[in-house]
Amino acid sequence: MNSFTNGFLVSGGLILAIGAQNAHVLKMGLTRQHVLPTVLICALSDALLIGLGICGMGALLDQWPRAVQIATWAGAAFLFWYSLTSLRAAFTRRHLQAAEGDSRTSLRAAVLLILAFTYLNPHTYLDTVVLIGAIGAHLPAGERWIFWAGCISASSLWFSLLGFGAHKLAPLFAKPQSWRVLDALVGVGMGALAFNLVH
Repeated sequence: MNSFTNGFLVSGGLILAIGAQNAHVLKMGLTRQHVLPTVLICALSDALLIGLGICGMGALLDQWPRAVQIATWAGAAFLFWYSLTSLRAAFTRRHLQAAEGDSRTSLRAAVLLILAFTYLNPHTYLDTVVLIGAIGAHLPAGERWIFWAGCISASSLWFSLLGFGAHKLAPLFAKPQSWRVLDALVGVGMGALAFNLVH
């Protein structure tokens, strides 16, 4: 197996799980709001963090456990807040139409949210900087960036499919109860992630 394929499979296997970041990308895609900047931020962030990991940042983080601890509590607090927001929406939302002015998210808010989901989640660093970075760092120097290219190709493909392909599910989410179920699932999922981060 060549380095590109190896990177593609390693990265693809880690990002397929629906976590906080993926759930938010899906939601932006379903409501057709700021999909391009959301997908770009996710893909570019993965490229940056995996690149840092391959350059040896994973080993540096291992020497500073305090930084990981702070990131863990900050990430847990953010996920808990988002969990409460989603659960409240699940019980109060009567309808949702992507075209409605008052239900739309501003570009600034959308960018800040996806940045928070990406950089306040310690699992992001564990997956990209530490785990994938460690695998790439052990490759011969000439193959590291081929591995990196495979990783970011998988990441870019996944986020593009998730964001731009979500509209295919739009008929299902034309029903208000579908949004309530999604909000409830996201709320419970984010709460569980927050709890698991600090235990």
